[in-house]
Amino acid sequence: MDDVSGNVSKQWNKHHVVYVSNALLPRQMLEQEFSIRFISSSPHATLMELMRGLKDSIQKTTDQPIVTFDVKHQEEVMLIPYNLIIAGDNPMQAEECSHGGLKCNYFCHTCKVGGTNVEKRTDKGYCDIFQCGELRTPEETHSQVKRQIQLSKLSGGTDKVKTAVSQSGVRDSATSAIVDRLLELGKALWKRVVGKPALSEAEVSARLDSELDALLGGQPLDDHINPLLGMQGLDVHKDTPTEILHTILLGVVKYFWGQTAYILEKGQSLRIFQTRLESINKDGLNSPTLHADYIVRYKGGLVGKHFKSLAQVMPYLIYDLVPQTVLEGWSIIGRLVVLLWHMSIEDTESYLVSAPH
Repeated sequence: MDDVSGNVSKQWNKHHVVYVSNALLPRQMLEQEFSIRFISSSPHATLMELMRGLKDSIQKTTDQPIVTFDVKHQEEVMLIPYNLIIAGDNPMQAEECSHGGLKCNYFCHTCKVGGTNVEKRTDKGYCDIFQCGELRTPEETHSQVKRQIQLSKLSGGTDKVKTAVSQSGVRDSATSAIVDRLLELGKALWKRVVGKPALSEAEVSARLDSELDALLGGQPLDDHINPLLGMQGLDVHKDTPTEILHTILLGVVKYFWGQTAYILEKGQSLRIFQTRLESINKDGLNSPTLHADYIVRYKGGLVGKHFKSLAQVMPYLIYDLVPQTVLEGWSIIGRLVVLLWHMSIEDTESYLVSAPH
């Protein structure tokens, strides 16, 4: 799932699109265009509406498996699909997990790491950021969403909902319209108007309950909450792996490169850097993209493939051109990138799951 532009021109025309791939295919085939199956796209339907359609389709096939013939084993088999992972960038995965995103106090959609700004500025709070927190669960997130809907019907609901989101990091886009409508109506009902008798708490509660029933349209509340939270065989918090392109290459590496380029330019060392980059041996690199003239000329407009290649060679190019702290930073980034971008597994047998004899 991702959002893309539906225009050929550069003008942004947002569409949500859903694609699926068969995770059982070898990686070489998985990356081919014919192995990627288009499911749905819409400029109007929300992300959760599209995902509900996908969930219903998979659930239907789970209840009524597809019977086909296995040519290898020469027998009939039943195909039962299920979601292995849901890929997407950080904002998209946050929405899929009913999470508020990276700007929340508890900024991770997988665990509860984080805290208030005051807590994170302490020595202990800062160190805790680099440790995995208590794992989130779909059941707990589902419960938090329901709790926020109930809070929106109380007096001072706006502050109560805001506090609940801040303390949990849970924000469900599928029910946001319901919560916003209840808060808006609640403000009007709880407001005291001169010359008019104030409504009792029971009357306000009854009006809000009636409005909620109207918003649900006769359907259960669970049918309006993020459908991925109750999807069979899927833990949406665990099965949305971190998208390393934006998190690492277009995040940490991009901004570290920007500061390093500033230091090189200020020290009039860019020409030396370019010469070294042109002459470095690229034989040991995986998919190198190191066009020295382009990288130096368009140093502010590089993309992921440039940063992935640069991260592997930077320490050898800037060892005497930048402060020691910057050099150490690039050494750590280089080791991180190598660990994250494994393109193949040499000892495949040790990774295969085999039945006990």
